[in-house]
Amino acid sequence: MTPAGRPFSSNPKSIKYSIRLDADTENRLIAYCEKHEIKKGEAIRRAIELLLNNDSEVR
Repeated sequence: MTPAGRPFSSNPKSIKYSIRLDADTENRLIAYCEKHEIKKGEAIRRAIELLLNNDSEVR
């Protein structure tokens, strides 16, 4: 018998952030997520990766 629930992740996402967005930014984020069929958290993680990968001082 297999255990119930989701399998363990090799990279768990246990850190949470709370941010405030203006209505226009929220609407653009929702539109982006719908177009690319991803969740808002995934879109924000991708945006952070882009920022960090383009900053040579942070690598």
